[in-house]
Amino acid sequence: MKQLGWPGEALRRLARVVTVACVLAGVATAGAARQVRCVAGKGDYAVVVSRATYDAGPWRQVVEALRAKHQASVIVYPYSVWEARAALVDVFPRYACFVARPTEAGRRFVVNVHRMTRTLDADPYTDVLWGIVTGYEAKDALRIATHSEPLVVRKGAAGTGLDLGVFDAGRVFSEGEKGAMWEKVPGGKAVKKAVPQDTTKLLVETFNTFHPDLFVTSGHATPRDWQIGYSYKNGQFRCKGGQLFGLDLKKRVHPIHSPNPKVYLPAGNCLMGHIPDRECMALAFMRTGGVMQMYGYTVLTWFGYGGWGVRDLFVAQPGRYTLAEAFYANGQCLIHRLETRFPKKARVNFENYDLYHDRKLLGKLAAKHGVRGKEALGLLWDRDTVAFYGDPAWEARVAPRPLAWTQRLTAKGGVYTFEVVADRDTGRPRPPVALLPHRVANVEIVEGKELSPVVTDNFLLLPKPAKFEKGKSYKVVFRATRCAARSSETRQ
Repeated sequence: MKQLGWPGEALRRLARVVTVACVLAGVATAGAARQVRCVAGKGDYAVVVSRATYDAGPWRQVVEALRAKHQASVIVYPYSVWEARAALVDVFPRYACFVARPTEAGRRFVVNVHRMTRTLDADPYTDVLWGIVTGYEAKDALRIATHSEPLVVRKGAAGTGLDLGVFDAGRVFSEGEKGAMWEKVPGGKAVKKAVPQDTTKLLVETFNTFHPDLFVTSGHATPRDWQIGYSYKNGQFRCKGGQLFGLDLKKRVHPIHSPNPKVYLPAGNCLMGHIPDRECMALAFMRTGGVMQMYGYTVLTWFGYGGWGVRDLFVAQPGRYTLAEAFYANGQCLIHRLETRFPKKARVNFENYDLYHDRKLLGKLAAKHGVRGKEALGLLWDRDTVAFYGDPAWEARVAPRPLAWTQRLTAKGGVYTFEVVADRDTGRPRPPVALLPHRVANVEIVEGKELSPVVTDNFLLLPKPAKFEKGKSYKVVFRATRCAARSSETRQ
């Protein structure tokens, strides 16, 4: 019996058609994968996420929670966070939240977010208040994303110096003097107390039973541990499987379960903000330490502007800034310092920050980029390496206390007035910064030019004078036009 089948040439033609169709389909699929998808929302907030994270079911829930919470735009990029830039320019939100899995949220990601968010317009400053929402698991990130109730910080705790006068109650454990701590109870003053040299258990109990709203640390650290004592031997905080715990000098483990919402300020710690993988301190602080927002160095810290400056703005000016605003304001002060003191080197971008493995790296970077002096090198080192984790629109604020000066920004009929009145003679480690109520353009300084004010589209910074005199007023008046709201079309 004769076998039926396709003639040879017809079969070859069909094969070529199928091959071409498959190639075209593959190109189309690849092209779609390379596209940035942006669905604009009604709020002044954007959620930025990679396609891989967005396509992971539990992580998409995090994105959707933030979208619903803030009426946010959602920007989905294929591979690199830089691909989200054009969509961010279109939306131009006040807040940008980068949702990232731990495998994405390493040092390079933080550096890229810093650099990209400075390029949304022509000035050198950061154009959005941003934060990274991540977690050991998606459910940890979801807890942070869905939490809405503002935090008023009244109870402080620290493993380094902290002014307890700012808080209703607090505990400070010395990192430099063994066997010493200070405690303040409601209605009282801070009292020095003698404690064992190994304060691991006491610090864990502070988390588990004292329930601080804020925790501050300094001293030696890595992404895997925090060494409690700095100039003497003490225990450690460590992590495993997302669990934060204390490990005392006798190698006893003290688990930390402290679910009350809090903020964490590792102001002087090396690497505490670095997420090399899931097994790291930052994720454990979020998972079992109750941390809703934190910032921290992703590198070895030696200059300190990017860490201690945020603490000073947040704690030493109680009530003035949220933690996200303090992080943002400190960053703009740092950029202003670079732009005014080192204008020729202010835009330098370092390629490598791994000082941990190359102790000669600073000298190599200075030589390569022609950077001279500790300050210029230190500012460039800090500028792109401090991470901020958490929803940037969530409000965590120290309970208001009397301040060294008052500052007020008012707007009427296109005229904006910023006034500082000193309540006592005082210096200020950072220039006053005020966020504008909306974006502006066509700025014209009417009064106060002698104070060298910096007015961008979304904030004002007052560099002069270096010291305020009691009872004296310092005023800047400027005209500006309010920027129109961006289109809410769907872009793809």
